[in-house]
Amino acid sequence: MISQSTLFLFILLAVGYLAKNQSLMVAVGVLVLLKWTFWGDKIFPYLQHKGINLGVTIITIAVLVPIATGEIGFKQLLDAMKSYYAWIALASGIAVALLAKGGVVLLANDPHITAALVFGTILAVALFNGVAVGPLIGAGIAYAVMHVIQLIK
Repeated sequence: MISQSTLFLFILLAVGYLAKNQSLMVAVGVLVLLKWTFWGDKIFPYLQHKGINLGVTIITIAVLVPIATGEIGFKQLLDAMKSYYAWIALASGIAVALLAKGGVVLLANDPHITAALVFGTILAVALFNGVAVGPLIGAGIAYAVMHVIQLIK
């Protein structure tokens, strides 16, 4: 008999296929392979505990590649700072990083919220071609809204 978790993964694989979302299909495929081998028991706890940090590190490396290749240097940075768009981007980057910080706390402390955030991210990735950074940013937004509600009470 197929387990509930495996069935759920296969449904997500089908959703990824129908939505033509390669990232979701690869992620589910890797998880199924790990689940069906002895590696799953060893790797799942690590991924659950350190996966977000690992993903953020990989994204950070990708963002920094143009600096490493010399495509972006101090001249480009100084030129960009003359534009109000750059100042908007700077403020947005700060805001998102602060929201994500709260999101890490919320994801670590509340598994019920995590399930809803992950499901929302899956829907956005599968149906709207979103990017799977949603749980972290979504958790940060939820964390901020929860604190505002607590202040109002």
